[in-house]
Amino acid sequence: MGFQYFAGAACSALTARKDGPSLYEVCDPLLRRHHGGDQHLAKFYRTALGNPALRPLLRRTGLAELNDASRLERLREALIHARDDEAPDWAAIGQPVADLVDTIELSHPQPKPGEAPARPPEPAEIEAVIRRCGSHLLRAFGDNGFIPTYAAFNLIGDADMGGRELLMALTGLNSRGYKNSTLLFSLARVFIARSPARALINPPWKGIAEPMWEPMQIRHRSAYYDAFFTEALLGFIETGLASPDQAATSRRAIAEMVEFCLVTSREEVRAQDGSAVHVVTALAPLPHPRFSRFFAQIKQDLGFGVYVPDCDTTACAFSAATQAGSDDPILEQPLLDFYAGYQVRGGVNEPLVTVPLNDNIDYEGGVATWIDNLGGERPFGNDLDPTLNLDILEVSFRNLVRWKIIETPQRLDTVHRIIGFQKRLVLSGAFSLPRSHIYYLPELYCAYFGRCYAAFIALPIAAQQAIDPDGAFGLIRTRVLAYVQDELITGEMNVFDAALALIALGHLGAPVASFTPALHCIVSQTGEGGRRGPFKAYEWNKMKTPTRILVGGPEVTSAFVLMGLALARRAMTRGMGT
Repeated sequence: MGFQYFAGAACSALTARKDGPSLYEVCDPLLRRHHGGDQHLAKFYRTALGNPALRPLLRRTGLAELNDASRLERLREALIHARDDEAPDWAAIGQPVADLVDTIELSHPQPKPGEAPARPPEPAEIEAVIRRCGSHLLRAFGDNGFIPTYAAFNLIGDADMGGRELLMALTGLNSRGYKNSTLLFSLARVFIARSPARALINPPWKGIAEPMWEPMQIRHRSAYYDAFFTEALLGFIETGLASPDQAATSRRAIAEMVEFCLVTSREEVRAQDGSAVHVVTALAPLPHPRFSRFFAQIKQDLGFGVYVPDCDTTACAFSAATQAGSDDPILEQPLLDFYAGYQVRGGVNEPLVTVPLNDNIDYEGGVATWIDNLGGERPFGNDLDPTLNLDILEVSFRNLVRWKIIETPQRLDTVHRIIGFQKRLVLSGAFSLPRSHIYYLPELYCAYFGRCYAAFIALPIAAQQAIDPDGAFGLIRTRVLAYVQDELITGEMNVFDAALALIALGHLGAPVASFTPALHCIVSQTGEGGRRGPFKAYEWNKMKTPTRILVGGPEVTSAFVLMGLALARRAMTRGMGT
């Protein structure tokens, strides 16, 4: 899509015929200049939806059903209750918005069949891309003092968020500010999705992972990202393709990122028994996330004023530090003891998951996402993501001896129950459904299972048998490989899709011949990123509330490509498969 597409879409949005009251005709009388009640709701509206950039696009987006005066009044009354009530009834407030959300038709990408290249790229071409990606990461670190990642808002919302899911969020989240932003973003997406503005705000794309094309993106730093970039640079060193200077620079960057994870982003919380535990928060206190002053305020306005630690960032930070050879005492904590307090046990603590957007899966044995801070706050309620639970298994395998997992029945039971959760998910086929995942794509689940599987098979045979006596990992491997080989790489892919496919195929020991479509995609698209890097930014992870928020960046794509190509190159060099 080029200038002509966006110019045409903008023209259509600006000249569209309005069929009913617009978002601003509904909300301006209530929120634009109001100063009573809950101040955040009106402030959020003015900042996120009533701003001068968005108004021209949405002022001609009307909903015909709101010509019905009674329906319009019902919607406005709900907004007034959200604004003025001290203890709002969020289910009642959300219902008229949920009814409108259910009129939206959105679907997940369905790539067309891809072409099967006759032969893979030459080894020299693959190595050149690896070097280019490694250089990109090191240059970014040198320019910024960290490797940046970006967040962007797609106001069309997530295809899995219907009216039912909106009500789940409004009743399951704890922060009023976060409820406010979820309510208003959900209302706005109806006007967007049912107007010509849709083509401008949500243009079509090739492949599965969504490109991050939005002109306004929030650059920031997080321990979760630093842990990932640490693994990528470790992989770059391991390839032997880094120059001596690049290898030395990589080691310095790794040391600084591990310190950022384990020291700067460390936060003390309480375990269920009241004991102190140190975990890792994704967003350390200011100024460490490196937001601009403007975006730091927007973060507050969006309802992210209080940000709490999470189980995934903690697991990934511990794993990266372990791989980097850190001897920080924090790593001596057996995280499984802490995670057991957040593990769902059927009939005992199922209400632990208060925002069950993926209630099509069985939560039994899974570990929830968000960790209460010392003040007992958990603004986002809690949810449960399958990929997060793979990360918990992976860090547990890397610290199997240190944490005495096999020797400690309670810890081994926690691992067994997470594996059982994963086995049921995969054997049901739900792992391949986007709805089953809160923060990630199914294809990323496959890549991260490969990462987890690699840590598992690196263990001694006796340890593998103690951890997985029923052979669940073998069953999951078979199903995941089938999905990647029969669905992912047979369709049109973008670079990010291809990198994830290679990570899964490489870790899971697929035949090297199956690498060809993904290798060809990456090598042929090298340079697509222009001045920002070898490749464009794509969706790495996302949030479904308060709206669809994508996280990624050109540096993220380079890191995934580097890791995928490194695995493919290693397998090809060893002559694995047929």
